[in-house]
Amino acid sequence: MKLAVFGATGGTGKEIVTQALEAGHEVTVLVRDPARLTVSHDKLYLVFGDVLNLEKVEETLAGSEAVCCSLGNTANNPDFVVSDGTQNIITAMQKQGIKRLVVVSALGVGDSREQVPLSFKMMMKTVLRKAYEDKERQEQFVRESDLDWVIVRPGGLTNGSATGEYTAGLDPAIMSSQVARADVAAFVLQQLTDDTYLHQTPAIT
Repeated sequence: MKLAVFGATGGTGKEIVTQALEAGHEVTVLVRDPARLTVSHDKLYLVFGDVLNLEKVEETLAGSEAVCCSLGNTANNPDFVVSDGTQNIITAMQKQGIKRLVVVSALGVGDSREQVPLSFKMMMKTVLRKAYEDKERQEQFVRESDLDWVIVRPGGLTNGSATGEYTAGLDPAIMSSQVARADVAAFVLQQLTDDTYLHQTPAIT
């Protein structure tokens, strides 16, 4: 499969790219700073630019069959870079007739608010307020699109190898706990061809 990945220089994004290449996929990524992408492969193609630039997004998507979006917001990014960037991805996908979109969001967004502990809810109202407002807006754009989307909501992300030992699903009783980025990446890649959670928001912890 020819796959486009956005957010490839983040922790989860790097895992998605690495595992996709190991699985034999051809991967195109959009990066602002290629030095931050430590992965190299003969089936990995780089487009240099910003997700807020629609033309660069269109270039990244050209010829792709599916898209993984693992955008994150850091201190030096503009407000709503995740949601505005995702809107560009949606627009370009619709223009090019690409249907499958798998988005990495977070537990605590939307109707999963009660699946995170009280201490984290307080952080969502303070230090994480802008990031969560951005994620809420991102999810809204995805839900309102006509794409074949899946929104994956992980709990607290950790580094390390994939364990295969995680809980995923739609049960609101699934509470946030730590999960390896590598496990999240594996679950994200499963959603490219599995319709179990089509147009839904599974948690993974």
